[in-house]
Amino acid sequence: MSVVHYEVNDHVAVVTLNRPDSRNSLDPELIVELAEIWDQIKEDGQVRVAVLTGAGESTFCSGFDLGTTIPVITGARDPENEFEEAIATDRELLRRATLAGYDIGKPLVAAVNGHAIAGGMELLLSCDLRVMAQGVKLGLSEVALGLIPGMGGTALLRRHVSSALAMEMLLCAQPIISDELADSGLFNRLVPTDQVLPQALEIAHTVASNAPLAVQAARRVIRQSVDLDEDDALLLESDSGAVLAESDDAKEGPLAFMEKRTPKFQGR
Repeated sequence: MSVVHYEVNDHVAVVTLNRPDSRNSLDPELIVELAEIWDQIKEDGQVRVAVLTGAGESTFCSGFDLGTTIPVITGARDPENEFEEAIATDRELLRRATLAGYDIGKPLVAAVNGHAIAGGMELLLSCDLRVMAQGVKLGLSEVALGLIPGMGGTALLRRHVSSALAMEMLLCAQPIISDELADSGLFNRLVPTDQVLPQALEIAHTVASNAPLAVQAARRVIRQSVDLDEDDALLLESDSGAVLAESDDAKEGPLAFMEKRTPKFQGR
C-alpha cells in the first residue's frame, strides 16, 4: 500500500498522506514519494489545482517521524534502507516534500481533517487556501525537543497570524484548538470533520474552472508582493497583466461572457 495516494480528476489533483496508523507522520518513504508528487504536479499541464489531506479520522499530519526521519537527519543513527539513505544524502528532499521554499506554481488547498503538529503545521502553512476541521489541535512543538521548526514554521508563521500568536505557538510549543483560531486569518473555512474534504474539493474545482494562466499569475503576484513596497507591487501586477492580455484565454473569457456560455480555457 502506497504511503501517499494520488489521483487527478477534472484538473484537480488530490494528494493524501496515507499512514493513518502512524498519524500520517512523515517517514523517509513518504518524504521521498511526496517530493516526487510535487514535482509531478508542477510539470503536469492537466493539473490546475491540488488538494492535500490526510488519511484516517484523527490526524492530518503529525510531522516528521520521530523513530525514523528525525534520528537519520540528526545523525543519531545510520540509514537502514534506500529511503533513509535518500533523505540522509539529499536534505533538499525534506524541503521539497514540505514545500519549504519550493513552489509548485499552482494553487494548493489544505483539507486539514485532523490534528496538524510540527511538520504537519508547516505543511498547511505552505498551502494557499485552508479548510480546517473543528476541534483539532494545531501546533509547532519543536522547541520542546531541542529543535526549531525548520521547514518554514519559524520563518513563515508570522506571515499568517499576529506576532503575539506566532510567538505563543513557537515558544510555548503547546497546541491550540482550531476553534480558538477561527478569527486568526490562518484558514478560510472552519467546518465539521466530515465536511473538510468536500468543501476543499468545492473550492479547488471552483478555482480550476477559472483561466489557469490568470489563476497562476494572480497567485504569483500575491505571494511575491508580500515584501514589496506599493509601487513595486503595482508594477509586478501590471507586468503580469500585460503578459496575460496576450493569451488566448484572455480573449476567450470576454467572448464567452458576451455569448452567454461557459468559457473553454486552454491554459494558453
